[in-house]
Amino acid sequence: MSFQPSGHHSNSTIPNLHLLHGTLPREPVCTENLTPFLKLLPCKGKAGISSLLDGHKLFDASWQSMAIDVRPVCPENGSECILEIDLTVDMVLDIERSKRHRDNPIPRPRPVEDLICDGSKPYAADDLCYPLDSAFDQPWSLSEVFGRPIKGSCPLTEDYGEDSEAVCMNVSNEREVYTSSGAIEHRYPGGFFRCYKLTGDAEFDLVVPKSQPDVPITPLDHPRLYAERSFTGHGQERGGVQTLLTNPSPDSAVEFVYLESLPWFMKTYLHTLRVKLDNKGASSDEDSLIKEIYYRPALDRRRGTQLEVRMLVPAASTVTLSYDFEKAVLRYTEYPPDANRGFDVAPAIIKITTPPDSPPLYIRTTSLLLALPTPDFSMPYNVIILTSTVMALAFGSIFNLLVRRFVGADEAGARWDLRALKGRVVGLVGKLRRERVGTEAKDK
Repeated sequence: MSFQPSGHHSNSTIPNLHLLHGTLPREPVCTENLTPFLKLLPCKGKAGISSLLDGHKLFDASWQSMAIDVRPVCPENGSECILEIDLTVDMVLDIERSKRHRDNPIPRPRPVEDLICDGSKPYAADDLCYPLDSAFDQPWSLSEVFGRPIKGSCPLTEDYGEDSEAVCMNVSNEREVYTSSGAIEHRYPGGFFRCYKLTGDAEFDLVVPKSQPDVPITPLDHPRLYAERSFTGHGQERGGVQTLLTNPSPDSAVEFVYLESLPWFMKTYLHTLRVKLDNKGASSDEDSLIKEIYYRPALDRRRGTQLEVRMLVPAASTVTLSYDFEKAVLRYTEYPPDANRGFDVAPAIIKITTPPDSPPLYIRTTSLLLALPTPDFSMPYNVIILTSTVMALAFGSIFNLLVRRFVGADEAGARWDLRALKGRVVGLVGKLRRERVGTEAKDK
């Protein structure tokens, strides 16, 4: 229910298609994650907007995501089908953090004369300052945020139109925006959207100064659904998952498909699946919120649990979806090196299907960190040390019994008279000395 083929597919090929869905809840980011992505671009990250993609800036963002969508496209004239690739990079940047120089990354307090204080506070005084959060109105430029301007244009089409405009931004048409020379500006109706077409190989920089008080604030698009997912319960044996789904629309319901891909060591109890409607004034009944359920149980160490729920959230309501699970005990070889950190659980995927005439919208919740029963990994070390000590003592004793020859004290004294042996050695040494002295006397 969550994923359907996109693009052009003939009726003869659809029955032969297979859906492969994999999850990687956590991966330490590295600049090597960006290099293969840039190689798919026509200009390889050397021109156009892709020239701003620096690994240090991208992975230092407050939030970032990268996506590649591939779909077949068949022209209407019957010519050969082609593959269409959409590459998407999303970043949420902290302007103040991004403008910080790389050679001086340590944050330092702002000087007193640069602080903007809120004088409306009752405790405001000359020696007391409550700083205002001016992050939404800070001046910035591409060179300050990304450390470099856009290096020329990398057009994907020669036609004039929306596809030929490389840089677009949501900002009021009344706000001043400065750009490098040679860029062609196009302002769209509505008053809050403008685009720039780059020409030639000249560098392009965009400077947004501080906004004036009379400039209207750019309106933000309201999301269709809010989702918040967390663990419930306590202990090392059982737990639960709770998801809060909020519909902010005051007059229309939202229908979606909720997908959970859980690891096999989370043994889900489907009979504990519960739905609770917080808005009791809504016309919908709690039993009618779930339209369809698809459940595939997990197999130990072979596959995880797949849970898909098609449900409806009424207007201006919050629905709580929860279920319980049991934690499995792993083998000691299945724990990662940082076992006490926990195990990452993949985020849930929500496919919004309303309105029906619009393409589906996918949103994802945050990933979770599951604490499983973890043994004390110092005990194997202690057992190894104790076992090695016992084996060494046992082996040494047995080896002495098998190799050494034990005799009585009287027999050892009769066969080996140390005093007689010492006298013989002293006599032999004295004889050698006398012979040497006699030889030297004859030579003289």
